[in-house]
Amino acid sequence: MTHAPNSLAARDIAYLVHPYTNLRVHEKQGPLVITKGKGVWVEDDDGKQYLEGLAGLWCTALGFDNKRLVDAAKRQMETMPYSHQFAHRSTMPVIELGEKLLSMTPDSLTKAWFLNSGSEAIDTAIKLIWYYNNAKDRPEKKKIISRRRAYHGITLAGGHLTALEYARKGFDLPMAERFLTVTPPTWYREGMEGETEEQFTDRLAKELEDLILEHGPDTVAAFFAEPVQGAGGVIVPPDSYFPKIIPVLKKYDVLFVADEVICGFCRTGQMFGSQTYGIQPDLMTVAKQLSSAYLPIAGLLMSDEFYQTLADRSAELGTIGMGYTYGGHPVAAAVALETLKIYEEEDTLGHVQAMAPHFMQRLKAMEEHPLVGEARGVGLIGAVEIVKDKATREQFPAASKASVTVANACQPHGLILRGLPFDAVGICPPLVINEAEIDQLFDRLWSGLDDAMDKLTAAA
Repeated sequence: MTHAPNSLAARDIAYLVHPYTNLRVHEKQGPLVITKGKGVWVEDDDGKQYLEGLAGLWCTALGFDNKRLVDAAKRQMETMPYSHQFAHRSTMPVIELGEKLLSMTPDSLTKAWFLNSGSEAIDTAIKLIWYYNNAKDRPEKKKIISRRRAYHGITLAGGHLTALEYARKGFDLPMAERFLTVTPPTWYREGMEGETEEQFTDRLAKELEDLILEHGPDTVAAFFAEPVQGAGGVIVPPDSYFPKIIPVLKKYDVLFVADEVICGFCRTGQMFGSQTYGIQPDLMTVAKQLSSAYLPIAGLLMSDEFYQTLADRSAELGTIGMGYTYGGHPVAAAVALETLKIYEEEDTLGHVQAMAPHFMQRLKAMEEHPLVGEARGVGLIGAVEIVKDKATREQFPAASKASVTVANACQPHGLILRGLPFDAVGICPPLVINEAEIDQLFDRLWSGLDDAMDKLTAAA
């Protein structure tokens, strides 16, 4: 195998640094260079094929060779490659995308604003929530609640809500008193001895209410939650969790922001995770599978009451000082619109619902492996949690980097997964995966677990 000089230099000096552990994953050969893809498969520059078990970064829903999306980008690029959304301007792809998207979302949402990334959508939501409460003459109602192990982006504001050490350590975060956290709904890790799931969710609802009362309802503005916490370990909430949390928020006039950046667009077995868990959010963020990751685009969706408050206030001030040069880019919007059409026309949701039982059966069977303490998931998203002792749920020492060790061990078997914090290994294949490919995914995961067990037990 040969490389151009620049490519060779890049491989020699650029190591793949794992964002959760700072572990140099490929210490000797440099980064894994992906050169092509087809369906759920990708290929590196050595010609080795891998089943992409995390859909890139939870995002490439329609696989890696969808010609309709490529053609949609080409048509729009040839027609109108760029225009912006400032000063009452728009384009037809943005208008049509907004209408299409809102026809799919929970009924509580009536307006859409397009941006460039999930992190940007989260930051925008925070700014607009503060603007909203100023407009309602509630200048103290600014505090935001998220949950430990939450992931809501990596920007400055989003990093405050992302309650994971790697997103804060070394960045002087958190640095504001406006950001609060509560317990994540993982009964496996956070449940007390002898506590039932029902008692657990009662306790979490009381914790939330106590926190609001401690700080004062007049200071707490919003609660941000992923329906399923993705990058924090694929935390699937008990069925009773959101039905107990939401009344607390309504009682104290606290906005519910559903972060659907990972969960949105069929991933959890419904079009949105909010629909899976019966949530009617005040705001919703979307990205990733909105365009099947073929081009960067995100959306912030909002209720009519929230939007109208912003509109009335901006009329008083003369403008609303928010916007992004590439927000609502017409080419990205055209690709996103085509993505939504494919979901409908090819019944992607029906396919997910047909594949989910087999996916979950194979996932739960992973609990038979000596390394797996819990296998959890919903729809076509899941995780296995790695433990040293299944009976006590004891984890390996942090220095073992257990989840990364497992993910790395899967790679020689032709499977790409992601080691997550708290020793979870994330599984989130493209939605177009078929039953045979699901079997290949979990067969390869089992082999990777076997190889990792030898390394982890030898080091322990």
